[in-house]
Amino acid sequence: MFRKVLIANRGAIACRIIRTLRNMEIGSVAVYSEADRHSLHVQQADEALLIGPPPAAQSYLSFDAILGAARKSGADAIHPGYGFLSENADFAQMCADSGVVFIGPTPEQMRVFGLKHTARIMAHECGVPLLPGTGVLAGAGEAVEAAGAVGYPVMLKSTAGGGGIGMRLCRSQEELLDSYEAVEALSRSSFGSSELYIEKFVTSARHIEVQIFGDGLGIVIALGERDCSPQRRNQKVIEETPAPGLRRAGTALRRRPCGYG
Repeated sequence: MFRKVLIANRGAIACRIIRTLRNMEIGSVAVYSEADRHSLHVQQADEALLIGPPPAAQSYLSFDAILGAARKSGADAIHPGYGFLSENADFAQMCADSGVVFIGPTPEQMRVFGLKHTARIMAHECGVPLLPGTGVLAGAGEAVEAAGAVGYPVMLKSTAGGGGIGMRLCRSQEELLDSYEAVEALSRSSFGSSELYIEKFVTSARHIEVQIFGDGLGIVIALGERDCSPQRRNQKVIEETPAPGLRRAGTALRRRPCGYG
């Protein structure tokens, strides 16, 4: 059991983790940028440390800032929440090298599944049906050529994206060219990567997910199916029922948006 956990995130995400840690009698450490010094998660945590200026690249996405805060606070582990560094294999590896537990998948797992274009490659190799799409694009010119082959409408996506961020529906070449630089810049600022790819957009579809949970010891269970078709700003809007036992740990959820990548 951990003695103290640093939460490498902010806002509602961090508040939910703090609540769970408190119920588990584990100390919590919040981090915040200069813009978030008065945020609720800063007030609720047992400790709070400033990690940099407002831009995420200089605070919440900074390996050195996050690990420096972990060392300063004496945290045993880092919980990334979702978004920011939660799917960054290099950061997870740096945590391991520094002797701090990263609460999440291993670096190897994230390198395969964390980036959408590599996940597509593995799915293809395993014979899983896929929507028409591309690998990482070299630029807007290649995007236009690829979209012409795939057929409009297409989704322009950040391969490192999540939470509905770094996605743009493009129904024509003009929309694609207008969107490319904006999505690229948003991806770079939000995830530290500007790599984009294209995938065919399905206008009428159901979005069904099966949640999988593994403990790192080879035990993997399915937590059931859920219909994530209702969308708001490219995010799922769902009603979740926590698995038995999770409610006591403070993870009971109400209706909330959930990342759609």
